[in-house]
Amino acid sequence: MSTLAGCGAGETDGQKVTLKLVAADYGDSKANSSQKYWDDLVTAYEKDHPDVEIDVTVHSWNDIDREVKEMVDAGEAPDMAQIGTFADYAAAGKLYEVDDLLSIPVQGNFLGQLANAGKVRRASYGMPFAASTRVLFYNKKLFAKAGLDDAPRTWGELAADAEALRAAGTKTPYALPLGPEEAQAETMQWLLSGGAGYVDNVGTYQLDSDDNVRTFTWLKKELVDKGLTGPTAPGKLNRADAFEAFARGEVGMLNGHPSLMKMAEDKGVEFGTAALPGREGRSRSALGVTDWMMAFKQNGHQEEIGDFLDYVYADKNVLAFSREYDLLPVTSSASQAMAGDKDTADLTPFLTELPSAELYPVGKTSWAEVSAAVKREIGKAVSSNAKPQVVLERLQETAMAAGRED
Repeated sequence: MSTLAGCGAGETDGQKVTLKLVAADYGDSKANSSQKYWDDLVTAYEKDHPDVEIDVTVHSWNDIDREVKEMVDAGEAPDMAQIGTFADYAAAGKLYEVDDLLSIPVQGNFLGQLANAGKVRRASYGMPFAASTRVLFYNKKLFAKAGLDDAPRTWGELAADAEALRAAGTKTPYALPLGPEEAQAETMQWLLSGGAGYVDNVGTYQLDSDDNVRTFTWLKKELVDKGLTGPTAPGKLNRADAFEAFARGEVGMLNGHPSLMKMAEDKGVEFGTAALPGREGRSRSALGVTDWMMAFKQNGHQEEIGDFLDYVYADKNVLAFSREYDLLPVTSSASQAMAGDKDTADLTPFLTELPSAELYPVGKTSWAEVSAAVKREIGKAVSSNAKPQVVLERLQETAMAAGRED
């Protein structure tokens, strides 16, 4: 898709208002590109709103954040952007507050923890758009071959199961993708299962906390050093490659989100899912990931933007998007509808995790920098001869320096 840079966002033609939306592509082919979803939604909206035109451009996740940043830096911000972060734009005063856009019923329908994550300095700027959680996937055929029945509930059980899988010839007993693609996700899942996370209860970074050091020390000693994480070093293994290996039947266990179900089913892999194991029992909470919608103030059109976004968040549209891309609804009513639909019963484990899921600290303007540092560095914490504490202390220094502006 061509970029919108160079177009005058929000141009008017007589009384007609043109709103420009830049959105991320959740599809894996042209046939299921998000462009098709938006084209159908826009056609229906414009039919009842002849004075408004919605111009949507979809970009891949590899390009979307950069595309929007370039547009904003060039003084050509879109009216709306559906991307992965919002805090930097909010802190710079470039976004409308959600209160100034959405009707009260629509605002009140967002799942509480997702809505709260959309705040910067106690004001809401990010509107959750799509959500997912993570659960443990395991290959039932490989488990049966290794004499295993149930998914592990604790770290100790996971390590023992991984040993059994290796003894039975499994290529990768547990896939640990700490490569640069999405290392921040695998990292947070393990930090949560160890009783901590990226930040403490008041939102201060705690990457080198005692709990986090214990978590990565255990990972290195009990999984990586024992050769239970497969032939590729965790720091070089990306999430997409780990998913593909699971779909080929080569991986015994890994943490995954809903899209892995279809990949595995398409390849005929029989799998089970379970809550993530924790240090002494099931993890206290799972990782939740949310993508965001935001509206820029540069071009005005506050009323038109708000009306369109109210339509975007109608149940029929939220459900259509969620079902198309195996994602979780961000509103209470759509979540209830999906939970009661037998056709989406396979998403129940993920829906169950969502109310208690913990999200990245996306409301911190420093998060983008910290996340990038984690992607670059965290794989070193489990490499040979590495000291996890040293790597985590270095990341903590980066986080504290970046967080001074939060």
